Amino acid sequence: MAKMLWRPPADVLDRTRIGAFAKWLAERGRSFPEGDYQALWQWSVDHPGEFWQAIWDYFEVITHEPPTAALADARMPGANWFPGARLNYAEHVLRMPGVADDEPMVLAWSQTREPVTLTAAQLREQVRRARAGLRRLGVGPGDRVAAYAPNIPETFVLMLATASLGAIFSSCAPEFGTRSVVDRWQQIEPKVLVAVDGYRYGDKPIDRAPEVAAIRAALPSVEHVISIGYLHESAGNWGELLADTDEPLEFAAVPFEQPLYVLYSSGTTGLPKPIVHGHGGILLEHLKMLALHHDLGPGDRFFWFTTTGWMMWNYLVSGPAVGAAVVLVDGNPAHPDLGWLWRVADESGTTYFGTSAPFLLSCRKAGMVPKDFADLSRLRGVGSTGAPLPPEGFEWVYEAVSDKVLLASASGGTDVCTAFVGGVPLLPVRAGEIACRALGARVEAYAADGTPVVGELGELVITAPMPSMPVGFWGDEDGSRYADAYFGTYPGVWRHGDWITIDPTGACVITGRSDATLNRGGVRLGTSEFYSVVEGLDEVVDSVVVHLEDPEGGAGELLLFVVPAPGVALDGALKARIARELRTALSPRHVPDQVFQVDAVPRTLSGKKLEVPVKRILTGTPVEAAAAKGALANPESLRYFAEIRAAQVAAGA
Repeated sequence: MAKMLWRPPADVLDRTRIGAFAKWLAERGRSFPEGDYQALWQWSVDHPGEFWQAIWDYFEVITHEPPTAALADARMPGANWFPGARLNYAEHVLRMPGVADDEPMVLAWSQTREPVTLTAAQLREQVRRARAGLRRLGVGPGDRVAAYAPNIPETFVLMLATASLGAIFSSCAPEFGTRSVVDRWQQIEPKVLVAVDGYRYGDKPIDRAPEVAAIRAALPSVEHVISIGYLHESAGNWGELLADTDEPLEFAAVPFEQPLYVLYSSGTTGLPKPIVHGHGGILLEHLKMLALHHDLGPGDRFFWFTTTGWMMWNYLVSGPAVGAAVVLVDGNPAHPDLGWLWRVADESGTTYFGTSAPFLLSCRKAGMVPKDFADLSRLRGVGSTGAPLPPEGFEWVYEAVSDKVLLASASGGTDVCTAFVGGVPLLPVRAGEIACRALGARVEAYAADGTPVVGELGELVITAPMPSMPVGFWGDEDGSRYADAYFGTYPGVWRHGDWITIDPTGACVITGRSDATLNRGGVRLGTSEFYSVVEGLDEVVDSVVVHLEDPEGGAGELLLFVVPAPGVALDGALKARIARELRTALSPRHVPDQVFQVDAVPRTLSGKKLEVPVKRILTGTPVEAAAAKGALANPESLRYFAEIRAAQVAAGA
């Protein structure tokens, strides 16, 4: 059993929103053993229609026309949720239950300008004006509005104004290069483009005017360009969009599955997949997760460090729908040092601090103790995603941040715009474990033959529909691309592409992408535990590992690539230490056959490691075919692996 780091207080059912929900269910004849999360989860996935109807009723979803059923068809793909219902996502976010007009609801920190605060009333007013401005530009239901803008209030306002009209929103972070943006938006043909003129990353000003001009030139569908003067406040015509008007704030009553926004896959091996999410599915999923799993409500301040190019932004800005204010942060998280985000949490009164596993591990490696320099007394929750968080990351949070927080390591994805495994106030926190499968998410582990397994490594699958599964892919008229992407391996079952182990209690461990598996002699090895050991060494900043199979069925070759710390070289002593640590902490099978030094590890624009393109290059795929460079944060990193491949070929010739 993993080390226990936090346990629920005795009165957890009286002080949490999930406790209130359980009592509400009991009053309606659906009771569970007190505090038994597993029983509640089992009901939620055995009776999805009943469960999601309960979420609908409990959160008092505003309907302009009521549904005829909760789940009329449970097939995957093709599930039919809440047919006949007409609603609007933006109406629920701007309802802000339990919040007074003068309460701060958006608190924005930036390295480009001074902090900005919007009250509930000011947020509604800005959305009202932006909505009227978009209508003046001819935007209506189904039109696309694209934002090349960072995590700032204007982007949030624009998304809500777009949604209020029944139009469709899509955002790219301004650090995305022209090719990355065009690859995404040429597919959806936006009518309006809203863009910042530039931004500061740390103390470095970055002008984006050339990129905006190039994006505009590549998108003939764009009829209007609105510029936000962000780097230069006097520039731009955003103020014209928000011109004074008497037009009321209204909300288009749209079907449950009406497209709300388009998110994108990383696009590392082709054009990014344009993933369409609907008003109703996103609303229900985020109400459930934010209130019941994160325990957010009126009085809370919800922060997650993200850019507008990652689905965590879309997740974050649903906070007001459960009454929680949102903390928006734009800039370099390590400037002037790794303590900046913790100081923002202090200044903003953050109650839930969300970030990535690599950020927490970087703080740990730097010897940082945030509680020594930031007042984190209001903090009740810490969220970690983007990569598996190893046990030492858990322990660091409880030692250096607070021993009172509920730490939730979570995993999900752009595909569902949520986490399907994570934490919950009813369950303890154990080092290195994801506490539970989320309510309404029937996550299972499949063996190679497609049968469910417990207590052993398997493919992460979802065997019952979730409302926030995509409406589809943009332009995929017959649904074939969508079906092939998720249901091509196991018909009728969603295959997500991760390795997961689920123990009998429902706790989970995710050990990396299944398409990046290390398979030595028939034993599958996850990558996350590997990185935890290697990057736990002071001499190593980053690493990537790949396994090259032996076509004759042998053990194959395990190759490790490390980025040494400044001033450190990969010499024989360091290689020996890496091998010793891996052998001791994991197994002899984990010891690499060769270790190479590289200057950087390839990562997506949202910071995820890319093992598969590295493996392709090392097996002879040309760099330009191994990965779409526009999808990488550091495309130049691929050349190191091409050089290693060339050297190996020359040596074998």
